[in-house]
Amino acid sequence: MIWFLIALVTWGLGYGINHVLANGPNRQTRAVKLIVPVIFGVTLLIIWEALVRGFEIPMVILPPPTAIAAKFAASLSILWVDFVQTFIKGALTGYVMGCGSAFVVAILIDRSPFLQRGLLPVGNFIAALPIVGTAPILVMWFGFDWQSKAAVVVAMVFFPMLVNTVQGLASTDRMQRDLMATYSASYWQSLVKLRLPAAMPAVFNGLKVAATLALIGAIVAEFFGSPIKGMGFRISTEVGKLGLDMVWAEITVAAIAGSAFYGVVALIEKWLTFWHPSQRG
Repeated sequence: MIWFLIALVTWGLGYGINHVLANGPNRQTRAVKLIVPVIFGVTLLIIWEALVRGFEIPMVILPPPTAIAAKFAASLSILWVDFVQTFIKGALTGYVMGCGSAFVVAILIDRSPFLQRGLLPVGNFIAALPIVGTAPILVMWFGFDWQSKAAVVVAMVFFPMLVNTVQGLASTDRMQRDLMATYSASYWQSLVKLRLPAAMPAVFNGLKVAATLALIGAIVAEFFGSPIKGMGFRISTEVGKLGLDMVWAEITVAAIAGSAFYGVVALIEKWLTFWHPSQRG
């Protein structure tokens, strides 16, 4: 009974504090915008802990946050090795290669209407292929180490980045392009001084979409073969051993890494596109 009372009181306090902060005079300050989601997250964790213990849910079904935190603290060395294997080697390498090549191909497509009409439909078709179907093939092609995971990430991020960049390069209107033509600007001068700056919001939209896909692709690829390390490998093996606390610890690492990666891309976007209306508040 005490656990259900704790859950109820925690929800009431969290709701009351957040309601006051979100509707107060300082609701638009950075501190309040950070505090509100933190309070909401802590509230959910306490309620999770209380309900799991109140209903006496077995660890093999849903471990409480305290058990996950204890496992996390006791397995830092393993989690670090898995993080380096999956995120640094697989996801980040594939992200850089996929987004970089997509950016170059987008400029080539921008110069060639033939490629724009021929390659983009093919790209949309390939982007719709399920990752669980393509990942085993790429693992067989590139081996069981991080190279195959990077290849899966390249396949996942290439076409979202390509489509967003092509659309961004076409976002300038006719009057702006005619003005550059009256100044006798070459294609590359027009690209660097007008079209690339105008395309930056769309480019970063593609980068942010790719940031969320990269880690997912690397983890899923590890389910189809990997050395004895990596987030996907650890999740699949621990599920087989009913070690759900370790599974949730790996999920926590993936969530933190993915959120931090997305946040870094968003900060770079804010720094480079400060002139855009979406960044001026």
